[in-house]
Amino acid sequence: MPIVAQSTETTDWVSRFADEVIEESERRAPGKPVVVASGLSPSGPIHLGNLREVMTPHLVADEIRRRGYQVRHLISWDDYDRYRKVPAGVPGVDETWAEHIGKPLTSVPAPKGSPYPNWAEHFKAAMVESLAELGVEFDGISQTEQYTSGVYREQILHAMRHRADIDAILAQYRTKKAPAKKQQQKPVDEAELEAAEGSGAAAEDDGSSGSAGYFPYKPYCGNCEKDLTTVTSYDDDSTELTYSCTSCGFSETVRLNEFNRGKLVWKVDWPMRWAYEGVVFEPSGVDHSSPGSSFQVGGQIVGIFGGKQPIGPMYAFVGISGMAKMSSSKGGVPTPADALKIMEPQLLRWLYARRRPNQSFKVAFDQEIQRLYDEWDRLEAKVADGSVLPADAAAHSRAVRTASGELPRTPRPLPYRTLASVADITAGHEDQALRILSDLDPANPLTSLDEARPRYDKAEAWINTHVPADQRTIVRDEPDTELLKSLDEQARESLRRLLDGLADNWSLDGLTHLVYGVPKVQAGFSPDATPKELPAEIKTAQRTFFALLYQLLVSRDTGPRLPTLLLAVGQERVRTLLGE
Repeated sequence: MPIVAQSTETTDWVSRFADEVIEESERRAPGKPVVVASGLSPSGPIHLGNLREVMTPHLVADEIRRRGYQVRHLISWDDYDRYRKVPAGVPGVDETWAEHIGKPLTSVPAPKGSPYPNWAEHFKAAMVESLAELGVEFDGISQTEQYTSGVYREQILHAMRHRADIDAILAQYRTKKAPAKKQQQKPVDEAELEAAEGSGAAAEDDGSSGSAGYFPYKPYCGNCEKDLTTVTSYDDDSTELTYSCTSCGFSETVRLNEFNRGKLVWKVDWPMRWAYEGVVFEPSGVDHSSPGSSFQVGGQIVGIFGGKQPIGPMYAFVGISGMAKMSSSKGGVPTPADALKIMEPQLLRWLYARRRPNQSFKVAFDQEIQRLYDEWDRLEAKVADGSVLPADAAAHSRAVRTASGELPRTPRPLPYRTLASVADITAGHEDQALRILSDLDPANPLTSLDEARPRYDKAEAWINTHVPADQRTIVRDEPDTELLKSLDEQARESLRRLLDGLADNWSLDGLTHLVYGVPKVQAGFSPDATPKELPAEIKTAQRTFFALLYQLLVSRDTGPRLPTLLLAVGQERVRTLLGE
């Protein structure tokens, strides 16, 4: 049965799973390496929902390695699955790819312009690169290689001999309809990335059921390569198998003990692999909890192969801000590579480590990423000063290092929102960016942008790819003389106070104190007065003052944080634009 971790203050979910997996592994295969598994289908972009299929066992495997045990984390590339449909929005792919539907993914051409030999390798490559950046250690297994080299031949023959037993198990569910799933309302900006497709849970039939009976094996056609085939006869003694193809009309008779161009159907293939590899731990998507699901049926079929069902949690969906519901066979889905362009690997690892598998969460590609980074930086500060809670410390540790060592990190991790603002304002001019960032802390200036990398590059990529053009910041070239002439005396006084304090407060902290302090001083309060000491109208005065500055500097009512904006514009230009 699946195991579910419950939160405590002293132990994180990863440690508790590691305890159970070690205990179960010692019971099943004492003294042997612990085997955990993931499955990914390169049927299209391998997205951030699929990543949970990998990160859950990775984090558990890494904890077990930290304790000194040998672990194998298998990633089965389901590249011998059938090509089911042409995904929308994939560059270099058009409607002509529909002619390949039914072929193995490794027999489908890669998108036009791809350097890879086939469809599966094209989509695997990006994921392999992302997993390396995330510090995920794994043993990759190509199911095309396993099947076409005859590795599973004995398992296939065994399944064919026991086809009546398999059919009887599947029949228990064929007559039952799964209860209708209750639809839950979700925020309109949340996209669910369904990880089930990435673990091979494709919409396949249970096997070949023709006039000759049930068979858990599908040959790929020797003429058109498609799996639109039906087994018409099979002899257990000689292993002679005859099939016909409903796509092209081809038929042939082969000996299954010599034939390597076909595969077990998914609901038989998955439990066969559990037994063959000795998998102890493998998570699965929440859709596998339904009656007749691959995981539930596999728990019965695995016994036919002499194995046991792995333990492992059902994991919840991963949400993406601002996108429609997606699955891996559709184009335009955000992938780990997309996320790693705008966030450091530590942050992405943390998102998967800090939530129990049965908790859903969102990966932010919108403004929310700034809040996530603020939260991460606060966590880093608590770790540094020793005030962090144990479970948070564990999630942080799993984010920044693996059993093999620390992940590369930014030497000077300046606030992400500040870096994004600077990248926005400077529009790719690195000398200007360095000037501004050096002024953030004059006592300890940045000497090279490399000190702020890769975080700076991630923030710049976010600005360039995820912030709409109408929200980008463009500093005025000339003062807004009409607006300056129309100001009343109070507004002019607020500008004078700001300009008078620029030189003495030219740092991030100094300008923060200055811009918030001007409305306080104008109202007769100390610039150091706290919000509790101030009347509510001071906040209104601050908002009015800030809107005026934005209008004079960037012709908008809002923009990047004012202290950062002022540093970016530079003292001389600020003085000019504010009418000095």
